[in-house]
Amino acid sequence: MTQRRNLITDVPGLRIGNAQDSALGSGVTVALFDAPAVASAFVMGGAPATRETDLLDPDKMAPGIHGVVLSGGSAFGLDAASGVQAYLREQGIGFAVRDALVPLVPQACIFDLINGGNKDWGRYPPYRELGYDAARQAGPDFELGTAGGGYGATTANFKGGLGSASAVTSAGHTVGALVVVNSIASAVIGNGPHFWAGALEEGGEFGGYGHPERVDAQKRQLVWKGGPQPATTIALVATDAALTKAQAKRLAIASHAGLARALRFSHALFDGDTIFTAATGRRPLQDEAAEFTELTALAADALTRAIARGVYEATALPYPDAQPAWRDRFSRG
Repeated sequence: MTQRRNLITDVPGLRIGNAQDSALGSGVTVALFDAPAVASAFVMGGAPATRETDLLDPDKMAPGIHGVVLSGGSAFGLDAASGVQAYLREQGIGFAVRDALVPLVPQACIFDLINGGNKDWGRYPPYRELGYDAARQAGPDFELGTAGGGYGATTANFKGGLGSASAVTSAGHTVGALVVVNSIASAVIGNGPHFWAGALEEGGEFGGYGHPERVDAQKRQLVWKGGPQPATTIALVATDAALTKAQAKRLAIASHAGLARALRFSHALFDGDTIFTAATGRRPLQDEAAEFTELTALAADALTRAIARGVYEATALPYPDAQPAWRDRFSRG
């Protein structure tokens, strides 16, 4: 049996690639599927930046997609999917329409335009090339924290980043989450070190602090990024279960519970919170109701843990007055 990585790539049939620009202060994360994956999405944020999400609705004809992009750059970052399409087209991958191949690559972006990086990129933003580079590097292992689409991410009080986690259901289905944590609010209780996700932590994956015995009113006080500043947590949840598009949609809806548990708070007016789901179809459901119900529960758990890992693994950006990382204050060495 292959050793579990505690990454979304524990789900067979997909690869992840990162590319980032340290001067820009932003980057791109790409998920590529070995075969077209049944997919859907659900947007609960009030300020999303997305591409090709409509084709993921169960009533739309597209049978599967070839990749998903999680990117920085706000609406400018939507160019990243064009770079991924270019890479896939070179590999002869796409939705066939007679002699034409059209790679289907939905995308969501975070707002990271005021994090200290140099966004004076000239006429065209650099995300198309970053998308191509991320796709070219896709594989089973990838960096977390200040990497890829999470490079420029921030939260209300600590540096955000790219997180991932996985789980296996009692029936043997693998489910994994990949997330860019750029939340308007906080992933930690009070000033830390405990994460809101602490009760679900496995094996010290985000510091081993667990959950405090009591969370008093002071620790529950709301903190968020000041003013009308957009912020977004975007994610991909993948499984090896064989799902219909309608089931993939329901999985996306249920997975938003992971955002609600890991962040205080989510789904706000200036959030773009979006979750994609993808099923690689390697394992059919035998007891559909029971197995799918457990799958939705563990998907939300994996996303909760992945959010905490994204903040835990992050390092501060290399700019003056950059937001501190959780590790700067609470690392145990």
